[in-house]
Amino acid sequence: MGRTGSRPEGDAITDDRRDTYRLWRRLARLPGPLGTRLFSGAAALKAPYFATVLPHVRVLEPGRCVVTAARWWWMRNHLGTFHAIAACNLAEVAMGMLAEASVPTTHRWIPKAMDARYLAKTTGGLTATAVLDPLPEFAGITSGVEVVVPVSLVDAAGVMSVRCAITIWITPATRRD
Repeated sequence: MGRTGSRPEGDAITDDRRDTYRLWRRLARLPGPLGTRLFSGAAALKAPYFATVLPHVRVLEPGRCVVTAARWWWMRNHLGTFHAIAACNLAEVAMGMLAEASVPTTHRWIPKAMDARYLAKTTGGLTATAVLDPLPEFAGITSGVEVVVPVSLVDAAGVMSVRCAITIWITPATRRD
């Protein structure tokens, strides 16, 4: 997961995309939830704090990511609801996977800020949806630019519990020798 070394010719969708997205495209083809669960586990190994919410990446494509998390006992707060910071971690998983699928290898990204609004209590799991539409014109990014990725977190009843706006800093990639 991360930057690609060499770019194989072929699929225009994966050309200039990171290994993370290429791995998703391979594993998501496996039957049932096996591939998406394997991918989610690999993402949690690469970014261990993702494992705190046991995310399940359901949809990943340039400009869109959907991730779910069940409410386990360690994610509950003193009220018995999904902990606010666990919700923020889930939002960051969705944003990070979206960025990995969207930002080409010609550029790099890093989270810069998060604004989280806690709108309602939730006693169950959450679904985080990050959408960036339209995608930035990456060829035009020649110095640093802030891009805000909105993420909505909805419970099983369809109630929006948390709304986040995560700012990422995108710059042209520098070559490492």
